[in-house]
Amino acid sequence: MIGFDRVTIRYPRASRLAVDDVSFTVERGRLTAVVGPNGSGKSTLVRALIGRVPLASGRITVDQEDMARAHRRRLATQVAVVSQREEALLALRVDSYVGLGRFPHLGDWGSLGARDREAVNAAMERTGVASFRERPVDTLSGGEWQRVRLARALAQGAQGLVLDEPTTFLDVGHEMAVFELLHRITASGQAVLLVSHQLNLVARFAQHIVLLHEGHVAAAGTPADVMQASILERVYEWPLVVTRDPAVGAPALLPLRQPRPPH
Repeated sequence: MIGFDRVTIRYPRASRLAVDDVSFTVERGRLTAVVGPNGSGKSTLVRALIGRVPLASGRITVDQEDMARAHRRRLATQVAVVSQREEALLALRVDSYVGLGRFPHLGDWGSLGARDREAVNAAMERTGVASFRERPVDTLSGGEWQRVRLARALAQGAQGLVLDEPTTFLDVGHEMAVFELLHRITASGQAVLLVSHQLNLVARFAQHIVLLHEGHVAAAGTPADVMQASILERVYEWPLVVTRDPAVGAPALLPLRQPRPPH
């Protein structure tokens, strides 16, 4: 579905590459997670996907079509993106904001039809925001705003969904609800690319993990392949152990306390 083929990115005046020769594929029916420390290049890949930063080399494809040549409106019907940061610049109602996800599908008149409204309502129900559909978005809490942004992406109806830290500001219950929703989305055959710091939740839900370190792929594969203490200690530069999640048997990271210096 979404392919990163030897992608290399350098920011102006940067001393090193932000992303260096990164390749992986986000397949339909699979949750692919990109993880890694701060500054490892995770969000840079999302920015490159939506055209915010240029590639120094390599290419990004959607259904094998080079994004550099793809028509932007048609691309928006294929891939929906929830970026890490977005401010509510206009005091739109929640339902109107979620309706923005339908614009790639609209004709010249640009008005929502019955099918569009059905998609908007379904997206709000799936993300738990229908109960405050009439509220202006600038009155929402951080967690509510995150869920509304996810609803807009779902309303877009794309086969590919890309999310950069979508559970920021969410409490444990809503965080788990988002991951369970992503699981259902992939089970329905859609492709999901998730950027996250939540390694233990990623290990529970992802089928494929790409671990970045200083712009390089440090490890890639199943949660069992990537969630190894020898790999994670080197990348995160912190002592840890990897145990087993007692609920589902997935690998679970446990950071260790550093020993206190002697008095």
